[in-house]
This record gives sequence, structure tokens and C-alpha cells, in this order.
Amino acid sequence: MSEADEEQELDPPAGGGYPGLDGPAVTAGDQPMNRLAAAVRRINAVIVGQPPEDDEISEAAQQLSALADRLESAASVSKRRRNEPGPGGFPGMHPQDYFHTSPVIGFANPVAPPVEVWAVEGAGGGREIRGRVTFGYAYEGPPTCVHGGVIAELFDELLGLSNILSGQGAMTGTLKIRYRRPTPLLAPLDLAARTTGQEGRKVFAWGGIFYRGELTAEADGIFIHVPPNRMLDIVTGNAHGAEAPLVDPDWQRMMEERRARGS
Repeated sequence: MSEADEEQELDPPAGGGYPGLDGPAVTAGDQPMNRLAAAVRRINAVIVGQPPEDDEISEAAQQLSALADRLESAASVSKRRRNEPGPGGFPGMHPQDYFHTSPVIGFANPVAPPVEVWAVEGAGGGREIRGRVTFGYAYEGPPTCVHGGVIAELFDELLGLSNILSGQGAMTGTLKIRYRRPTPLLAPLDLAARTTGQEGRKVFAWGGIFYRGELTAEADGIFIHVPPNRMLDIVTGNAHGAEAPLVDPDWQRMMEERRARGS
């Protein structure tokens, strides 16, 4: 399918239809974790893109180290509880709220830009993802361009969200990315993603990044449905030997119930 064909089929266009079918997101507001994450992003942008003199950095490092000690001493003994989509996804939930600590869309995660996303009704009547983002200095690859690995991470998230939105949540199997032209840093980018089909356990999805109406990169993904028991195997295996709490209370409960059954 040609680039022109993809663009013509996007209705609403990439970045269009805001705020979407579900109204404003709940987790994108002025919550304490969001404010803290936003402050850390500001620090990252300065340090990576416009660093002050060494004496200023040394003083800030001392202050931030003390703050890190304070937060670590106050940390919860267990891992935060996370949302887990059911067989039908998250019915009625704004996609921005699916994973509020996501490294891509999470306003509460200082690693995230964050990417804004919302749900729209696509040309075929199904629910699709639209979004927007501006990548700052921390996401630079080649001079003035967004890092290719960051683009891959973005597509993995967008296509996965589109699958959950359509009630077909699955894990990434294959992600094929076409970098059509450099994606600019510090520039408003428009986003689109949609589920394109299903075949057995495989779910297919497409996504695109646009700058001023031009496609800079696109991706096709094949995602695999993972049965609940297999997912529990994965979580249980990864939990062994972790130095910090890795499993949230809900998964911990499921692991204990399995052990009690002797299965």
C-alpha cells in the first residue's frame, strides 16, 4: 500500500479528533506523580540539551542525590498495582489511562515524553488511536532527529494500544518499521494507529508518524495472543531472582493461588 493510500484512509487524520470518543483522560491531570515526573523531564531536557556550568551541575547533583535518598526511604515495600486488560480490553476507559506509568504514554513516568493518545472512530467504523507528541533533547539520535530506537518504541506502544482498544490485546511478535524520512526533534508530530486484522492467535496492526502532514515513519506489527496461564508462567519465571519488587499484588496473588493448587 502506498503512502498516499495510507493518508487517504485516515479519517480523522493523524492527530485529529481530539479529545476523542471518551472525553478527557483521568491520568493526565495535576496529580502529584505527574507533577514530579514533569519536573524530572525538565531536568533531563536541561542536562541533555543545554547543560549549565559544572559548578551548577555539582550543586544540583548533591541536592538531587539527597532527594533520591529521601524518596527511596519512603518507597512502598510492594510494587505499584498496574492495569491489566481483560478479554475485551478496557471497555469505556480512555486509552491514555490504560498504563499511566508507561515509558511512552505515562504522564506519571519521567522517562515518557509523554505521548498523548485518544480514541476515534475510524473510516471503517472501528475504534482507532490518534495522538501527538513533541520529542525533546533526551530523545535525539542523529543531529536534530528523533532516535530510531525511540520511534520503534513509540510504534510498539501505539500498535499495542490500538489492539487493546479493539479488544484484541496481544504481545509483540514482529514489528516492521519503515523510516521514510528523518523525524524532526522539538517538532509537533501527529500519530495514528489501528488494528488491521486477525488470524488465529495473530493480530495485525499499522501505525504512522506525520510531520506537517507528511509521513516520516510507519510500522506494521504482528502481535500474538498469550493465554492467561502462559502469561502467568512468564511473570513467575521473571520474578525469580529479582533484586527489587517485580510483581504487583494482583499477579502475586495469582502466583500464590497457583502454588496452593500445586499446579
